[in-house]
Amino acid sequence: MRRALRALVAVTTVSAVVAVPAAAVAAPAERDPAGLQKQLDDVADAVAVGAVAEVRDGNHVWRGSSGVAELGTTRSVPVNSRFRAGSITKTFLATVVLQLVDEGSLRLDDKVESWLPGVVPGGDGITLRQLLNHTSGVFDYRLTLTLPPSPEFLNYRWRTWSASELIERAVAQPSQVDPPGSAFSYSNTNYTLLGEIVRKATGHSYADEIDRRIIKPLRLKDTEMPGTSTRIRGPHPHGYLPVQRSENDVELVDFTEMNPSLFGAGGELISSTADLTRFFTALLGGRLLPPHLFEEMKTAGTETRAYGLGLSWRDTTCGIRLYGNDGDALSYQSWSFSSRDGRHQVTIAVTPTFKTNPDAAVDDFLNKAVCG
Repeated sequence: MRRALRALVAVTTVSAVVAVPAAAVAAPAERDPAGLQKQLDDVADAVAVGAVAEVRDGNHVWRGSSGVAELGTTRSVPVNSRFRAGSITKTFLATVVLQLVDEGSLRLDDKVESWLPGVVPGGDGITLRQLLNHTSGVFDYRLTLTLPPSPEFLNYRWRTWSASELIERAVAQPSQVDPPGSAFSYSNTNYTLLGEIVRKATGHSYADEIDRRIIKPLRLKDTEMPGTSTRIRGPHPHGYLPVQRSENDVELVDFTEMNPSLFGAGGELISSTADLTRFFTALLGGRLLPPHLFEEMKTAGTETRAYGLGLSWRDTTCGIRLYGNDGDALSYQSWSFSSRDGRHQVTIAVTPTFKTNPDAAVDDFLNKAVCG
């Protein structure tokens, strides 16, 4: 659901008063030589109810948290928190798709029509590569939904969505790219379709394949594909959404528990900072894909966007390029990035207040973590 609320934070002022005391938490053996705790406190003060982060610099590891785990309390955010990781799910699914390419079960130039006949209008002109890099033009189903701050969005909270329902909503809308492959147009539907293609190719759900191929082999003990399970097991902060109660009153509503089938193959993952760091370490370190397919993964679909096959990248102020992804699961937002050599790794998650877009504050944190 990345970018689902980008326009919202630009026009909405949340009336809730959020007390955000700092909560520095780090194991005795860990160090904070670059003032990371203060930088994380700045993130929480500016944009979040709570925040949690992990930073690795060579052999040094720092973990910290800030803010509160739940509004109305002074309870600190646990440093081992689990959270909804949103579109970071896409990197997990893209890795599975590329493993299937390596095994010969799929090809990047396969047409959508050959795997899902009759499902996508014009599917005979759309490739799996174009689904992966968001150049297919297939409409984003999230744009067909009523989104916050409308209170009607709360009606989706416990609803189970099938992939076919979400796809049908999307393909009823016109294509956003003509011809496919010629421009970038971010769409969660691309990964919903890929999830269905993985099921066709393997006989198993995309969630089972992610679990079998990535979660279990890497021993990601805090990571799961929850399906329709509404709860977040283990330690976690509460997440909130803005809801318009009247013309001048926007209230933060606890949205921790919800049916994640709304996010599906493009965003249902639950994880932790430590597990996401471990995943990207394995991916960039060559444990999950052969070199030629990782090169495909980090090749941009268009010159205008730093986005390849489920993988994005950014350059820090000190010139170090970081690879990874970010995720917007509405009431949880997360970022996980690593340098190509694995020396610099940063993962941060926040429960936003929606007072402003968190990207700028998080960018400052990433730059501080990597560049000092």
